[in-house]
Amino acid sequence: MATDPNQPLRYYGGLGVIVFAIAPPLMLSLLLSQDSAPRSVVALLAVGIPVNLVAVYFAVRGMAGSVPEAAGRRVGIGLALVAVSGVLMLGGNALLR
Repeated sequence: MATDPNQPLRYYGGLGVIVFAIAPPLMLSLLLSQDSAPRSVVALLAVGIPVNLVAVYFAVRGMAGSVPEAAGRRVGIGLALVAVSGVLMLGGNALLR
């Protein structure tokens, strides 16, 4: 049985997805706790948080996958979803301010 040389990359990429899926919603939630924050940021969170949850799901499935090609593809999908939701949430917040 051959070992997969990309497994550490998948593992650390998946951990990166999880960290970057938690950081933007946390930052926007802290922003909403201020009185001067626009309330339209709630709409960004309502769209961004489910996308981040799907990204975490794909990342965890990719980290624990036994077929290297499919697992790598899942981590890649998770990375792309986190990038899209990060641009949506943080870029949308910058446009609203």
